[in-house]
Amino acid sequence: MTDPQPKPSRGLGRDARVAAMCGLLVAFMVGASYAAVPFYNWFCRATGFNGTTMVATSAPATGPLARKIAVRFDANVSGGLPWKFVPEQSEIEVRIGEVVTMFYTVTNQSARSTTAQAAYNVAPLTVGSYFQKINCFCFTEQTLAPGEKREMPVVFYVDPSLVNDAENDGLNSITLSYTFYPVREPALKPLASGEVDKRQESLKGNL
Repeated sequence: MTDPQPKPSRGLGRDARVAAMCGLLVAFMVGASYAAVPFYNWFCRATGFNGTTMVATSAPATGPLARKIAVRFDANVSGGLPWKFVPEQSEIEVRIGEVVTMFYTVTNQSARSTTAQAAYNVAPLTVGSYFQKINCFCFTEQTLAPGEKREMPVVFYVDPSLVNDAENDGLNSITLSYTFYPVREPALKPLASGEVDKRQESLKGNL
């Protein structure tokens, strides 16, 4: 009578599967750490979380409603940025669903060109998904020459679906807040064909 053939160990197969799963988990966590910031920004823009305003491409399908709401405008400048930044008006009253254009004025008070970009949100945080911006200076870096003064528009409306949100039944005002932060290394603009890159020559001269 011959001895039965030894059966393959199930423990080894299970250990291999566990090791593979652990490896995949580690890879996922590493990838997630790199993706966390852009994902958070996308999530805020898509949902209005944390008071992040939404981006619209056109006016609402329905016309303005009779209900009005006050919109207040706040302007701030981060430390180290020599800019003066103020809204044209501190508060206006708008009809819900009405497309409105509002201007901010910014002035570079230094003797050199400076670049900055604005971060923004609205308060209360629950109305972020209803505040729709069609056009805004916050989407791009802003570079001002020494002493330059510039008017920058914001085109927006309050989404009419706000009136169906029981959580905001008593809402009578919204605050739109901007803060400009300095950009330490602004992106270089492409030069025209044949143009000498004076920026590189300047860098070489400083070496």
